[in-house]
Amino acid sequence: MNRLAGVTSPYLLQHADNPVDWWPWSPEAFKEARRRDVPVLLSVGYSACHWCHVMAHESFEDATTAAYMNRHFVNIKVDREERPDVDAVYMEAVQAATGHGGWPMTVFLNADGEPFYFGTYFPPAPRQGMPSFAQVLEGVTSAWTERRDEVSEVAARIVGELAGRSLAQGGDGVPGDEELAQALLGLTREYDERSGGFGGAPKFPPSMVLEFLLRHHGRTGAEGALQMAADTCEAMARGGIYDQLGGGFARYSVDREWVVPHFEKMLYDNALLCRVYAHLWRATGSDLARRVALETADFIVRELRTGEGGFASALDADSEDETSGRHIEGAFYVWTPAQLRRVLGDADGEFAARYFGVTEEGTFEEGASVLQLPLGEGVEDAERVEGVRRRLREAREERPRPGRDDKVVAAWNGLAIAALAETGAYFDRPDLVDRATEAADLLVRLHMDDAARLARTSKDGVAGTNAGVLEDYADVAEGFLALAGVTGEGAWLEFAGFLLDIVLDQFVARDGEGGRGTLYDTAHDAERLIRRPQDPTDNATPSGWTAAAGALLSYAAHTGSARHRAAAEGALGVVKALGPRVPRFIGWGLAVAEAVLDGPREIAVVGPSLGPVGDVRTAELHRTALLATAPGAVVAAGTPGSDEFPLLADRPLVAGQAAAYVCRHFVCAAPTTEVATLRSELGGFDR
Repeated sequence: MNRLAGVTSPYLLQHADNPVDWWPWSPEAFKEARRRDVPVLLSVGYSACHWCHVMAHESFEDATTAAYMNRHFVNIKVDREERPDVDAVYMEAVQAATGHGGWPMTVFLNADGEPFYFGTYFPPAPRQGMPSFAQVLEGVTSAWTERRDEVSEVAARIVGELAGRSLAQGGDGVPGDEELAQALLGLTREYDERSGGFGGAPKFPPSMVLEFLLRHHGRTGAEGALQMAADTCEAMARGGIYDQLGGGFARYSVDREWVVPHFEKMLYDNALLCRVYAHLWRATGSDLARRVALETADFIVRELRTGEGGFASALDADSEDETSGRHIEGAFYVWTPAQLRRVLGDADGEFAARYFGVTEEGTFEEGASVLQLPLGEGVEDAERVEGVRRRLREAREERPRPGRDDKVVAAWNGLAIAALAETGAYFDRPDLVDRATEAADLLVRLHMDDAARLARTSKDGVAGTNAGVLEDYADVAEGFLALAGVTGEGAWLEFAGFLLDIVLDQFVARDGEGGRGTLYDTAHDAERLIRRPQDPTDNATPSGWTAAAGALLSYAAHTGSARHRAAAEGALGVVKALGPRVPRFIGWGLAVAEAVLDGPREIAVVGPSLGPVGDVRTAELHRTALLATAPGAVVAAGTPGSDEFPLLADRPLVAGQAAAYVCRHFVCAAPTTEVATLRSELGGFDR
């Protein structure tokens, strides 16, 4: 019996027809393991995971392997994107035991959920020192039946070690100039001057670190920080990690030069990078940054928007190859010179091969190449380039498309809302602001209950049953706050406040649980696992811990709430401790610290009217405020006397004209009616 047929997770549904008798994560599965006196086999992955698909085809679809699994185990399949808490707890155990981690994650547990054997992908036959999956299954079965005392001892020791890893407190004090300078120095040492980015292969887009570098430059004027950000953004935009035809970024590059990506495209990467490139343009006026920000925003809307107005989680790396009919990684994206000539003709085909770096030898597999811009933008042939791009896009649309994971994850939609709202405002694209607003409406309507508690996911207009975690509350609040600043609609500030009150009530440590500033990734009333997960470091997205600090700080700047400000500063203590030592892994926390040191600025724009047909001077001041490079600045815009934003209280027009007030801690400088004066005060590229 397969119990996955009725679930909402696309990843679990991919396994619904396996001969394995899968259970979803549930108390009933563990009760069954206890009743049968067998171990639990926990398999964790996600829909766009290439090696998850490989292991499924090799092992979970194999009748002999499945029969053995069904006879000797209770088999649980988990979507890590729906249950990040389950994934985090057992991934920590895998990494502690093996020194590495990844997906698919394979963990063997007892009926109390205690792990005793770990791994990731296991091949169907022994390979490169790895045992086969069948050998692993047989070895675990033998240990369970013949050496149970040893298994129990290992499980108890692992659980004890994990419990000892809890962070007792956030730290002591907010990072200051010294800690941020040390973090910048650490990043400089790890910076790849040749190819941009940090470290070697595989190389991931350092989205949160780039935000820190841009904010540091905005506060201090440090040109080195801006240069690292700009050069990294250019290298990624010219590399194969960026889709040169359709926009949007792949998950990571397998090499240090950004040439060959792992082709899955995630909503969170593209939301974060869309915002980074928009902020780079805000600081420099770079044409490349503008193009990439807009193309990435258009990719998010075109490829990931769901029928309900939210944004899907990911596109797969694999798709069907036109020639072989097999599912192959990157098949949708790569080209050979012959394919270019077939679509474009000989002359344009040869031009496209030079322009995009497509060679006879290939940069990928079997003579195919990933499109890049190795020679630069080719401005002198801009019209020809755009014609070539259009024709190749149209031809590519005829290929079998990668699969799409249609579930809507609250946190990642929050990131997308912030990115689309700001990009739309910066580049006069009200359609992008509309798409951000529609996604925000969906989160309020479908993901939030009457008590403002969030569901982690939804699919096809149906909310999932898994509770939101800290990153959901923090990132959705971040998106709502950005939308409030762009639209001048105070309802989004109010909704953010509801979510952040839950953060303070449910995710901040209570007396006896930890010191000031300690946060947990799951709520006080969430399902209890073998350990309560907490992690202040960034992974593919800002940690819930530092994302909460940022949203709490912005909300405090909007409202003057001392409670929210204190919570934000308390959470940043861990950044003071970790930032100078591991800056690559706490970039968002460093970015939030930059905002604290700058104030952050609070900008109130008042005018006779606001909106698409509103007062021109009000609109100009509003846009100038949004384009401020002052780190973490918040913007409230509306008519005098409006009660939608506390920042607008007692802020009159000046001589009957629209005016902007720049404040810190609600103490304001003299208002200005001049755009140039406001820009000079706040920083930013002169447009």
